[in-house]
Amino acid sequence: MPDDHTHTLRDDAPPIREDVTAEQFAQETTAIAESVTRVIDGKPHAVRAALVCLLAEGHLLIEDVPGVGKTMLARALAATVDATVRRIQFTPDLLPGDVTGVSVYNPVDRVFEFKQGAVFAHIVIADEINRSSPKTQSALLEAMEEHQVTVDGTSRALPDPFLVVATQNPLEMEGTYALPEAQRDRFMMRVSMGYPDAASEALMLRQRDTLNPLDDVRPVLTSARVRQLIAWARNVHVSPAVEEYAVGLARATRSHPDVRLGASPRATLQLVRAAKVWAALDGREFVIPDDVATLLDPVFAHRMIAARGTSATRGHTASDAVSSVLRSIADSVRVPLATR
Repeated sequence: MPDDHTHTLRDDAPPIREDVTAEQFAQETTAIAESVTRVIDGKPHAVRAALVCLLAEGHLLIEDVPGVGKTMLARALAATVDATVRRIQFTPDLLPGDVTGVSVYNPVDRVFEFKQGAVFAHIVIADEINRSSPKTQSALLEAMEEHQVTVDGTSRALPDPFLVVATQNPLEMEGTYALPEAQRDRFMMRVSMGYPDAASEALMLRQRDTLNPLDDVRPVLTSARVRQLIAWARNVHVSPAVEEYAVGLARATRSHPDVRLGASPRATLQLVRAAKVWAALDGREFVIPDDVATLLDPVFAHRMIAARGTSATRGHTASDAVSSVLRSIADSVRVPLATR
């Protein structure tokens, strides 16, 4: 069932500046990452991926076994931004109208009134998304792509910024439904949390025995400031050579003999958008090939399907097979020298 929370920016927070520089971008996003890391210790790759999706106007899919902190990461990110947050617990009996909203007849005024669904929030946590039916999963398609919802022929805009952080359990878990290809393609990135190391797990036992770490998380930026950072990141420079490099990587996935379904043009676009934010997080105003190569697996892998009976799939899971193919593609595509 949906629940919602609204966080309020602290009174002692710094005032919002209208301008954004590369240094300010890096400093303010570092503050978000540090705040989330206090809750999710030892998972910097997952924290950074979530931040990239927020600032690149994408959506994040977190896949892993239960109990490793998927929902906690989503909640921690949401708590750092002064924005509306709603959580949807996806279950087999969840209906599409619970997500998007429904028109309800008002007998007093004799009119139909629209009741907003749980998707009307800046940050939507779609918890265990693959435990609901494909029909309900598909209710998010328009919202994720166009940032609007159409019910009874009327389109309604969603809040800006808008981010879906979905968690899912591996398909081998009981009671799960595979996400359709079109749904997976809407997610900019997929990451896995993995089990914490021994030190992080021991620290968790000491710190969380009596306290909820989310209670100490406070917003560090307003949603208005996040919009400014998003707008600034869009203008990070990508040279023609780096663009051609990204296109070459995508095209290589479509012609690889071990791949049945390669990366879509949307994947190429989102790879470059994510690379812009990745560069900005490092304080740069231009993208380098390493930014693109680093993001290749988290942006492409969940969209691809490995061909059966090939050398890549023998003795490997489907996910490992795709990652292996992507590594070979990264090694085979020429890396440009000119990047500015």
